[in-house]
Amino acid sequence: MEVKWLEDFLALAGTLNFSKAADERNVTQSAFSRRIRQLEGWVGTSLIDRATYPSRLTDAGQRFVPVAEQTLQQLYQARRNLQHEDGTGARTVTLTALHTLSFSFFPDWLNRISAQTGPIVSHLRPDSGSIEENLTSLIDGDSDFLLTYQHIHVPMLLDAQFEHHTLGHENIVPVSVPDADGQALHTVQPGFAHVSYQKLSFFGQLIDGAIAARLPAENRVHVGSMSVGLKGMVMAGWGLAWIPESLVSAELKDGSLVRAADPDWDIDVEIRLYRSRENRRPIVERIWSLLDEG
Repeated sequence: MEVKWLEDFLALAGTLNFSKAADERNVTQSAFSRRIRQLEGWVGTSLIDRATYPSRLTDAGQRFVPVAEQTLQQLYQARRNLQHEDGTGARTVTLTALHTLSFSFFPDWLNRISAQTGPIVSHLRPDSGSIEENLTSLIDGDSDFLLTYQHIHVPMLLDAQFEHHTLGHENIVPVSVPDADGQALHTVQPGFAHVSYQKLSFFGQLIDGAIAARLPAENRVHVGSMSVGLKGMVMAGWGLAWIPESLVSAELKDGSLVRAADPDWDIDVEIRLYRSRENRRPIVERIWSLLDEG
């Protein structure tokens, strides 16, 4: 049994539409349907009558709705109580953060925040490499905050209960190793060797949305989900990649990496922190108040 199965079931019970419920839960319809079947497998009977349109709850499904609601309420309340009663837990914040931000931005930002709030115990959840899974960690309450990049071409499918602060900006730049003359060995031209991102990652969707339409034909030589891994491939001479500037600033300065295209190929992104308005933990409220004050 997983808590998200119950949340999925209640979303479906409220809409009686797999597509709408999947959108509400910010998952693909196939993943949503699979999780409903997993719940039915655990319960041991069908909860949804799929032979009708729109779908409807079976008798068992109708009886299971209040069970699911009460179970979730009790679980959430028990978690809040335990967190508030534990001295360390009261100072603990859990974040899901994109891998690059977890070491390029987060440490200094947390220093500035904790200087005003007092000691904070931070628990950083690993970046799954998938936007959908990172969002789910926030939606399901597994994280107090989501620290992520944001761009118009990578929409955050979150409802009104989630709010954000913009903490800064980052420039995503195309880089390559230099040739013997100090010029980029790999440049944006037909057939260029491209060290690229997985489609489901933030940067994979960013590249597709922001510049893919004007990219020339490429020779994709490597696909990964994390910028630091792509940086390593670029430094080994495999090709060019778009990397957060904060991650390559030292290499650009010492010349071990160079820009692989004009600045009009750069992509500016926001650095955002998201939270749920329903998360009323005192330490979360304190941090958000500080951000509201600027």
